[in-house]
Amino acid sequence: MSTPTPVTRYVLVCRTGLTSEAFAERAGLHPDMVRKLVTLGLLDAHREAGGEMWFEPSEVANAARIQRLRTGLGLNYSAIGLVLDLLDRIERLEATSRRRRTP
Repeated sequence: MSTPTPVTRYVLVCRTGLTSEAFAERAGLHPDMVRKLVTLGLLDAHREAGGEMWFEPSEVANAARIQRLRTGLGLNYSAIGLVLDLLDRIERLEATSRRRRTP
């Protein structure tokens, strides 16, 4: 009986998105602020096994929205989370309403 030959397997990683540094630069935020917004749950990030964060490009628009709410209305981060949730709900309700009206 011969021993089986070990099989080497490689995991291919296909990254789409922005590193935390690239995201911070594109969003006009300090990297520490980006980490804070992720910790608060205001921005979504994907984490690799090593802990590095990756962002979908669409999160740049969310970061801009957060900045507008913070500077334009002077809202704290808890209030920003609530407002973002309400705006998302309004968008879903409007989309549902449009689908019902369209023949």
